[in-house]
Amino acid sequence: QVQLVESGGGLVQAGGSLRLSCAASGRTINSYIMGWFRQAPGLEREFVAAINWKGDSTYWPDSVKGRFTISRDNAKNTVSLQMNSLKPEDTALYYCVARRGPTVYTDPVEYDFWGQGTQVTVSS
Repeated sequence: QVQLVESGGGLVQAGGSLRLSCAASGRTINSYIMGWFRQAPGLEREFVAAINWKGDSTYWPDSVKGRFTISRDNAKNTVSLQMNSLKPEDTALYYCVARRGPTVYTDPVEYDFWGQGTQVTVSS
């Protein structure tokens, strides 16, 4: 089992930045795909970013490309999401996720472990 705990959410004005962190415990994450999803009220969970186990391949939807950066530190068992140029439509509960295996998926059902989420609110 992998336990994931997110931190770093908060309230920020449009155009601002936030850095989310995810601390993993229970197992080392160096063989897991790590990623982030988000969910706004009334909407389905949306894929935000993912990174392969070596940290040399990253994946984004067009909605965040060029604004968000995902990184990982396998030695520290952590994953981060740097979010720049934030928009009100980025407002959501952000979840850290982990998936066994080498393949990145954008469907949330493919991810084995989830954190509790951290709230990001972007004001206009």
